[in-house]
Amino acid sequence: MWVFSFAHQHKLLLVWRLRTPASVLGVCSQVASYHFSPTLRYPEDRSVHPAARRRLNVQHKPVEGLQGRKRAAQNKALKNEMLQKWNQQRGDDNRVSSELRKLCLEDFPADRERQWRQKSAPDSKAEESEIVFGVAPCLLALTQGRRKAWKLFVKEGEASRRASVVSVCEEAHLRGVQIHRVSKRDLDKMSAGGVHQGVCLQASPLRYLTEDSALERKDSGLPLWLVLERIQDPMNLGAILRSAYFLGVDRVASIVGHSCPLSPVVSKASSGVMEVIEVYGYENLGDMLKLKAAQGWQVVGTVGTEAEDKSRVPVTKCSDFQMTKPTLLLMGGEGEGLSQELLSLCQTLLTIPAGRDLTPGIESLNVSVATGILLHSLLHSRRPAR
Repeated sequence: MWVFSFAHQHKLLLVWRLRTPASVLGVCSQVASYHFSPTLRYPEDRSVHPAARRRLNVQHKPVEGLQGRKRAAQNKALKNEMLQKWNQQRGDDNRVSSELRKLCLEDFPADRERQWRQKSAPDSKAEESEIVFGVAPCLLALTQGRRKAWKLFVKEGEASRRASVVSVCEEAHLRGVQIHRVSKRDLDKMSAGGVHQGVCLQASPLRYLTEDSALERKDSGLPLWLVLERIQDPMNLGAILRSAYFLGVDRVASIVGHSCPLSPVVSKASSGVMEVIEVYGYENLGDMLKLKAAQGWQVVGTVGTEAEDKSRVPVTKCSDFQMTKPTLLLMGGEGEGLSQELLSLCQTLLTIPAGRDLTPGIESLNVSVATGILLHSLLHSRRPAR
């Protein structure tokens, strides 16, 4: 705390305080009917810029009435702004970063808030980008390093203090990603109404991987690949990726052009798993299946219970199937299932038996639920007997 004395019989008390963790600078003053002397005595600090001294050594005359009080308030605001700029120029090793300081709960002055918001929108001049939303997707997008991140947007208010949000901000700060505090309305607009949980990240999009980008590695034991044909619903795709990663699938493959892309909605539905798991895209799944079958892989398709009598390929209950060699499990899209082209390449078909007599119209499971059941059954069957 510094106390500045002025000539004559009037005093001005300035309290300089650094409030952590948001590093909010506050200057308080208690003023009697005053008159500034030409010379303001500073502490022995040569880092004060001469211009700042001249601006602060302004003489003021006693003020009276409403106009005088307005002028005094303006002078006080000018003095506070100069002191803040002076402190920022001096630097402080103990203060937090400028990015994290923006997350404080104190309100900004109206004019600065307006200027700040103009700089807190997604950068339209950046490279091709999209908005990832949700705590887990944003955190994993930052930590996995598969995307290039530009800006992190955090909901202003108490939400910025949640431990999960703070962890996202810390990761963004470590990687030099700009952090901006915005309103809930701004986040709702960025995420197109998605459940953003108070955070959005502007980052480059994720693409399907290709065989050329595959790492040279050998699958251990009996590998299982999950092959997806025409999954259209991003919520289904996200749930499938989450199950595949959790249960231990070795690779996920999908046809490109006829399936939903790896979008932020998929990432949110997968609880961020899409940022971790590798998904390979193929222009022609048939060619890939023929190649793997020639290498000794087993091609296994899936059908509903109503298709058992119509199929020319043997149909087996998933609980009776034993995985004895490298396997490709094929899952068809919503509604139509596997195409006839892929069904003709299957060596066997799996079905999930119902546990009751079904009412007409609800004879099947959701594709993401069915995928989880089948993956668990196959992966459990490949384990050695205990």
